[in-house]
Amino acid sequence: MTSNFDTVKLTGFQWDEGNLDHIRKHGVEYSECEEVFLNKSLIILFDEKHSKSEGRFKVFGVSSGGRKLALAITIRKNKIRVVTARDQNRKEKLDLGGEIK
Repeated sequence: MTSNFDTVKLTGFQWDEGNLDHIRKHGVEYSECEEVFLNKSLIILFDEKHSKSEGRFKVFGVSSGGRKLALAITIRKNKIRVVTARDQNRKEKLDLGGEIK
């Protein structure tokens, strides 16, 4: 199980009704998830607890609209697959140095 990935080899995102429906339940649009990877404030951590069958990563970042998001992702066939996405909770914002407004 790898705990890192080569961002140079990534070719985009993998979206299907499964992960799109799941993130919409949290009120997040796929475009916001993609924006997180384009912005400078990005933290990626290996998620050992949820990496039993494939490597999972926790991603914390900000959409272009300023929304602070927490994503769980995996890499499949050199594409980022967002497993879930939601607003960062209070503790995550504080741990990451963000302001609570």
